[in-house]
Parts: sequence; C-alpha cells; structure tokens
Amino acid sequence: MKRVTGIGGIFFHAQDPAALRAWYGRHLGIDVLPWGGAAFSWRDDDGQPAGGATIWSIGQAGSEHFAPGTASFMINYRVDDLDALLRALRAEGCRVLDSTDDSAFGKFGWVIDPEGNKVELWQPPAGQ
Repeated sequence: MKRVTGIGGIFFHAQDPAALRAWYGRHLGIDVLPWGGAAFSWRDDDGQPAGGATIWSIGQAGSEHFAPGTASFMINYRVDDLDALLRALRAEGCRVLDSTDDSAFGKFGWVIDPEGNKVELWQPPAGQ
C-alpha cells in the first residue's frame, strides 16, 4: 500500500493573517486569493500541468482547526487510499482521530504525531 504520495497543503496560523498574507504577497510574490491562500499548480519537467496543486494558507491564531495539535502549522499529505492508511496507522499504535470528512474536496483524516502535531491526510476526489 502506498502511504504519502505528496504534499497537498501547508497551513499555518498568524496573529494578524491579513498583514502576513500581504507581506508574503509583496515580498515573496505569492498571489494570495480572497479565501486567504494560494494554490501552486503542479508541473512536469516540461512545465506542463501535472494534475495537482499544493495549497498554502494562513489562518487566524487561536483557531481550533489544528486541535488537538498544539503547533501553529499543519501539513496536509496526499494519500491514495485514506481508509486503508488509517486502518494501518491504528494497527501500528498511532493516535488516529476518530473523525473523518468526506466532501467535494475529497476525503480527510487526521493523525497526531509523537510531538503532538496534527497531521492531515487527504485523498483527493477521483480524477485529481
């Protein structure tokens, strides 16, 4: 079974998300969209679209989005078969959160790493 196949997104909190988004836009050229982040489209070696994107987003510090993790960031990893991976992680003694989410954006599940960081696992919708 494949486990992680790529990074789907990087999410982090800031005390002043709007100011930090503006800083990244001005100084690093990140095109921050109205929803608060950017999507970096994947390209192959020839520069052609490769059928995926990595999301980058800044949210408000104090949000419960990363709970029960304690870090100010969360990394979203792409996976091929979320249900099988969550079963394997549970069998290996990992702390897997009971809740999952199945939406138009795909299937999501979470595991807590040994340092207390919440890790998001994402199975994209079919065809993505």
